[in-house]
Amino acid sequence: MTFEQLLYGVLPYLALLAAVGGTIWRYTANRYSFSSLSSQFLENRQLFWGSAPWHYGLLAVLGGHLLAFLVPRSILAWNAVPLRLYILEITGLAFGLLALWGLIMLMWRRATNPRVRVVSSWMDWLLLLVFLVQIVAGLWTAIFHRWGSSWFAGFVTPYLWSLLQLRPRIDLVSNLPLAVQIHISGGFVILVLLPFSRLVHALSFPWSYVARPHQLVIWNHRTPRHDPAAPGSTTRPSSQQRSASTAPPQESQPSGSFVQFRKE
Repeated sequence: MTFEQLLYGVLPYLALLAAVGGTIWRYTANRYSFSSLSSQFLENRQLFWGSAPWHYGLLAVLGGHLLAFLVPRSILAWNAVPLRLYILEITGLAFGLLALWGLIMLMWRRATNPRVRVVSSWMDWLLLLVFLVQIVAGLWTAIFHRWGSSWFAGFVTPYLWSLLQLRPRIDLVSNLPLAVQIHISGGFVILVLLPFSRLVHALSFPWSYVARPHQLVIWNHRTPRHDPAAPGSTTRPSSQQRSASTAPPQESQPSGSFVQFRKE
């Protein structure tokens, strides 16, 4: 067995087995760990400038990959016109750079903030480093091996479909540039890390929120009554208010008194 056969013919199935089996094991053993273990309460400002670009950029890039996987012929037909090809490539590059900026901000925050650094595990750092290599390899492909969208639709998509058919066509990806091969292999590594890291929170989407009724929030604002005789008030009390304030206090009811009701 050659290295290419092990990398592109065996690793994908091992990664899928680890992802499915690890997710089931984690859910049955500790379903409450399906969380990103957010550190927002420790620090919020840097998290916003890192998390928002990272998630928006990553979701857009993943959406483009998914589109090329599902409708590769439409992508190739779109790229047949140079202007449309430039638009697609520049858009993908922009979102990739956005994701890279967000990832660097998250890594900087985790390394420089003492409170966040204390709660960081080795798995957190491993996942961030794998994502960094994955993003850099994708950007390297987009910049130095241009027309990555056509490459993906023409070579990677048939290879992925061959994996699903249990007949992997290794020849489709074994001769691609090194950056592209690193990018493909990085996807399988992320799949292995999925159930054993914070990334598992991507599987815990609250589907019940979509169908539940809208939450109705009612605010009751009580306007405070203005007492002219209160200390610090600038309103002059009337004669009735002055007489009431000088009248002797009335005796209060005993603490155990109650009101009786008569039946007519």
